[in-house]
Amino acid sequence: MFKHIIAVSVVFLAIVLYGSFFIVREDQYAVMFRLGEITRTDFEPGFHLKAPFVNNVIHFDRRVLSLDSTPERFITSEKKDVTVDSVVKWRIRDVETYYTATRGDELRASQALGQIIKDRMRDEFNKRTLKDVVADARSTMIENLTAKANEAAEALGILVVDVRIKRIELPDQVTESVFDRMRSERKRVASELRSQGKETAERLQAEADREVQVLLARADQEAQEERGKGDAEAAAIFAAAYNKDAEFYDFLRRQEVYREGIGNGGDVMVLGRDSPMLKDLGKSDRP
Repeated sequence: MFKHIIAVSVVFLAIVLYGSFFIVREDQYAVMFRLGEITRTDFEPGFHLKAPFVNNVIHFDRRVLSLDSTPERFITSEKKDVTVDSVVKWRIRDVETYYTATRGDELRASQALGQIIKDRMRDEFNKRTLKDVVADARSTMIENLTAKANEAAEALGILVVDVRIKRIELPDQVTESVFDRMRSERKRVASELRSQGKETAERLQAEADREVQVLLARADQEAQEERGKGDAEAAAIFAAAYNKDAEFYDFLRRQEVYREGIGNGGDVMVLGRDSPMLKDLGKSDRP
């Protein structure tokens, strides 16, 4: 019986000791309650003590969370509909306020924050044109939206870290108009590029033709110079040969004329009595 009492006491003591400690991680907030009322929220990461059966501790996420809502329709200042798909990054700023406002329910907090973002985004789109929200003033709109959302989310104990617009879908009419403008712009750019390419091609062709003419003229000039040099050398050789034996050279020249004149065999040539050719032929018959 005594051993049984000791065993029960040890188990009870172990339960008491186990219930007297709790751990807070780096990525957590901890809220301590005493009989349902918040008593402390400023716990650092590590081991902590609590009164068992009297105090209880609830942990909340300290990390940045994402709220990826469904796409919403808004109207711009020129009364054009746009469908916006966005994502919100948020975290708990004041854990006590967060618990009081949402009872620590993350789903309830996300719904409340989503409504805040939706209302502020509607205000921002209503003040701007389609061009502004798509390109020109988008960064300013996001800054204003984040600041105003934080003002409203302070009552929830939430800090809005960032709001990102993932996609803006335009109405069919606007989309078609945008595509038409894009097509026209692409055609204009393509036409300009083709024109520039044609101009460049013509300039390169003209430069190539001019270079060809220059090369041909230079080659012809060099050829004429070489021919002139050859004629000059031939004349010099002729003069040197003629000066060595003028009579013999005249005789050779006449022989070439004879071969060209009567070389075919069927030609008829009429010569006078005093023709040098008759003299040469007559000399050739002499022994």
